[in-house]
Amino acid sequence: QVQLVESGGGLVQAGGSLRLSCAASGRTFGTYSMGWFRQAPGKEREFVAAVSGSGGSTYLADSAKGRFTISKDNAKNTVYLQMNSLKPEDTAVYYCAANLGFRLVRAIYEYDYWGQGTQVTVSS
Repeated sequence: QVQLVESGGGLVQAGGSLRLSCAASGRTFGTYSMGWFRQAPGKEREFVAAVSGSGGSTYLADSAKGRFTISKDNAKNTVYLQMNSLKPEDTAVYYCAANLGFRLVRAIYEYDYWGQGTQVTVSS
């Protein structure tokens, strides 16, 4: 069993930054990959970013490239999503998820555990 707890969401003006954190417990963190997803009101949950078990490989959705960075600290059992140059369209509940495999994955169905989410609101 893996427990995931997100933090770091909040209200920020357009152009601002936030860093989301996701603390994991329950299994050997370094053996599984992690991802961030988001869901805006009335929309489906969408992929944002993913990182491999070692933290050495990352992948960002087109909407996040150039603005967001995902990183994984295996010593702290934590994955981060640094979000810069935020836009109102980034407003959503952000979820972290764990895949019990070392390889980086992007599809929602490939993730085994999910956090409860943290709200990010970007005002214009």
